[in-house]
Amino acid sequence: MKIRISAVAAVVFTAALALAACAKPEASASARPANALSVAVFVPGVASGSPIYEQLVSGAERAAAQLSGAKVKVIEGGFDQSAWLDKLRDIAASGEFGLIVSSNPALPELAAKVAADFPAQRFFIADAYLSGHASIHTVLYNQLEQGYVAGYLAGLVTKDRRPSGAPVAGLVAAQRYPTLDRLIQPGFEAGLKAVDPAFRLEYREVGNWYDANRAAELARSLYNAGVEVILPIAGGAGQGVVASAAELGKAVLWFDGSGYELGPKAVVGCATLDQDRLVYERVKALLEGRELYGTAEVVGAAGGYIGFDPDGEAYRALPEALRERFEAALVKLAAGEPAFTIDSF
Repeated sequence: MKIRISAVAAVVFTAALALAACAKPEASASARPANALSVAVFVPGVASGSPIYEQLVSGAERAAAQLSGAKVKVIEGGFDQSAWLDKLRDIAASGEFGLIVSSNPALPELAAKVAADFPAQRFFIADAYLSGHASIHTVLYNQLEQGYVAGYLAGLVTKDRRPSGAPVAGLVAAQRYPTLDRLIQPGFEAGLKAVDPAFRLEYREVGNWYDANRAAELARSLYNAGVEVILPIAGGAGQGVVASAAELGKAVLWFDGSGYELGPKAVVGCATLDQDRLVYERVKALLEGRELYGTAEVVGAAGGYIGFDPDGEAYRALPEALRERFEAALVKLAAGEPAFTIDSF
């Protein structure tokens, strides 16, 4: 069972595809490659170990399974971000895919560059925001809300375990990027301060999305300095934070998907976003011919796209009064209290 509190939005970015040999500077919004039901899922990284990318793949595959003749090919871009543009260009140049699906705030800019050379190509990009490009549809999650969910529970757990002293929580990130700086971290801090305005946040940076050993070292130093709960935003490297928490008897808040299996006694909660559902809904609609290109949206708790997974051993072991207070906060958030509005990104 999942408690859902989604209300975030998606946004449309910019891209247009065309056959390389006969591409024109502009193309009709209705132009389509011949194989319009062929979908390339471009993973900007690797799917395994990354909840948001695993859901990207599963949602697209579920959508294709609903339509006769539709097919999906998963293409992983790897961790070298400088190579993503060329890989996207190669996918478009192949002429094999009517729709390229991806998920990353950096992708709309790259898609727009590819679209300039291939104006018939269509793109759907989740977890990103770009409005007004006739070949691109984007949807952004309101991760102010998701950060708030994680922060509120982190605050409650910290105060329960360390009732005296200056309250402090930790955030271990792979790197700085706009969604972290503008949405996730501010939301997390808002959640902490909703529990106690005196909360302080300690931030540490891994430097990449895969070095679990480095993440474990950073987490260990925070825990040894008095932090009780850490939120990792570090992809596969986040598993190092879980390992340190399990070793030291501390706590972790997981993000995007369910991570209880990574550390049943250490992961005390999972602030989720329903990427599988969003990608399924939008890919299916686009393959069926719905004209969403050129638009951008933001979705969140009110729509069930941002939520919380309570089905974990460590969460169920928390004091009942704490869980009741937290779950009451989830209900309020879904009803718009507090209100986190994103007008642009």
